[in-house]
Amino acid sequence: MWHDNETSVDYVNFRLVAKACAELIRNSGEEPVSIGISGGWGVGKSSLVRMIESEFESEQEKYVVVTFNPWLYQGFEDARTALLQIVGDAVLKQAKSSATLLDKAEGFLKRINLLRLAQLGGEVAATLVTGVPVGVIGKSLSAVADAIGNESISDGLSAAKELPASAKGLLNEAKPVSLPQEIQALRKSLEELLKELDITLIVFVDDLDRCLPKTTIATLEAIRLLLFLRRSAFVLAADDTFIRGAVRVHFAGTGISDDIATNYFDKLIQIPLRVPRLGANETKAYIALLFLERALRAGKLQTDAFGLAKQRVEERLRETWKDKHVDLAFLESLAPNGNAELAAMMGLSERLAPLLLSSSAVQSNPRLIKRFLNTIFLRKALATPQGIDIDVSVLAKWHLLERCEEDLANAIGEMVSSVNDGRVQTLKQAEDAAKEKGSRLPEAFGEKPFVREWLQLAPPLGDYDMRALLHLSRDSTVRDYGTDDLSAEGKLLRDSLVAARSQSEALDDKIRTAGERQAALAMARAWEQKRPARTWQKAEELYVLTEVCRIFPSAGPRAAALLGEAPVAQLAPGLVFHLKSSVWAAESLSKWLADPNTPTQIKKVIQQEQN
Repeated sequence: MWHDNETSVDYVNFRLVAKACAELIRNSGEEPVSIGISGGWGVGKSSLVRMIESEFESEQEKYVVVTFNPWLYQGFEDARTALLQIVGDAVLKQAKSSATLLDKAEGFLKRINLLRLAQLGGEVAATLVTGVPVGVIGKSLSAVADAIGNESISDGLSAAKELPASAKGLLNEAKPVSLPQEIQALRKSLEELLKELDITLIVFVDDLDRCLPKTTIATLEAIRLLLFLRRSAFVLAADDTFIRGAVRVHFAGTGISDDIATNYFDKLIQIPLRVPRLGANETKAYIALLFLERALRAGKLQTDAFGLAKQRVEERLRETWKDKHVDLAFLESLAPNGNAELAAMMGLSERLAPLLLSSSAVQSNPRLIKRFLNTIFLRKALATPQGIDIDVSVLAKWHLLERCEEDLANAIGEMVSSVNDGRVQTLKQAEDAAKEKGSRLPEAFGEKPFVREWLQLAPPLGDYDMRALLHLSRDSTVRDYGTDDLSAEGKLLRDSLVAARSQSEALDDKIRTAGERQAALAMARAWEQKRPARTWQKAEELYVLTEVCRIFPSAGPRAAALLGEAPVAQLAPGLVFHLKSSVWAAESLSKWLADPNTPTQIKKVIQQEQN
């Protein structure tokens, strides 16, 4: 299994980007710099931040590195003061070698405490005049607030003596200064400290897009306090779409436009950087390295062999612009000679990558790829104690369809539950048709490019008994497979449905006697059994579905999946009349109406019935 946390180990050629960002910071000299790393969920923002941070690990005498995660403080402490405190603590640690600098660092911390006190007190002006927080610190400080409200400074100072010890710790000797002057003094104090220490402050801020809007804005405001100081660098990682949303929430009711929301974040950033999306080469390499890492952890690959493979992948990714691609031959060369299992995994990497790249449900998102592979190997682990011998490539092909085309996966699952041997004839027909360029797929499969590519993905499943496969995938909606699931009542109902030519009370009684679950199974089996004789011209052909769903509406989704395989070009108007009162069939009718292959006459009938 692969963890879902950020990492400084590079599998996707991000190290080059990290080195470039680090060089920008080094080459900035004493000038301030801010870098914004943006990208959606799971694309690798945090990992890129970790890689940039690791570039400075050997230069601690030149740089003081601070990592701040506002999400960890959400609900416990104000993100603004938390960030300032972490920066202050880091500078204090650097200053301990000099008594003079230590005094200055402690003075900087006092200014942070003053701002923290102002934040707690609410009425900043009165706080700075008296040294006492005004407003409510909890509920116990209302007396202080009343004293200040009456403009009795001496009473306020007397009340301060009764403050809890935790609040007193925040107080410093107060001077009548304005808040703008105090903020400027804090900035100047830090800037002078960094100069005398001869170091550059680098602040990494991550997980902003996990925070609530209030915490997000508070963090950005804290960053603004320290931004653009000489000898400082900020690296912010966040989904810029989320930041814009947080800004809109913060300014709700003001009619703020999208441009202004965007500018709010952009004004903090000098160098915007979007995390590069993985291409075909990077996706193949990423999956292959994950498989190799798994073999390393399992003791099936030596450490030096893994290191060499990783090095070769990095070198190849740097040269893809020269038409040196990550192809099957290259991937197979990463596996040690004679290791057939790893060689097979390299082949699987090459086959999966194009579909994981093209699917809108995955789009080569590194985090989603990890989750995809974790699910596959979890199911493989579940297979062993149950005596199920199933190849990883079979699990991968099926889960790819589950993840990217859920409706089709459910429809195939229903077909599996309708046959005796777990082999779906329609799936085999689709796989055969997909091999022929320009050929039309069976109706249930549509004509999406992704589905056609999936059908051509090895291994083929049309001749495969899929009952064990779907049993291992029982987190999906389909759970019942094989004739053994039918009770005596279920088998009797199945045979009656096959023979049914009209509605009858006798058939209704058999449906009720079988019960909800058995009736749904019998419906699916009867539907499959009648497939060879189905013309899609007679309403009686639909009795198998409509009669069971009339008694047990819960069978509707399964019936809709079975109806989804209808060849729209062959439909007769009578079918529409028969289905018009069936709620579960409404979606199918709408799809037929939208399908360009549906005859005009059928569309007119559907429109009339819908109106």
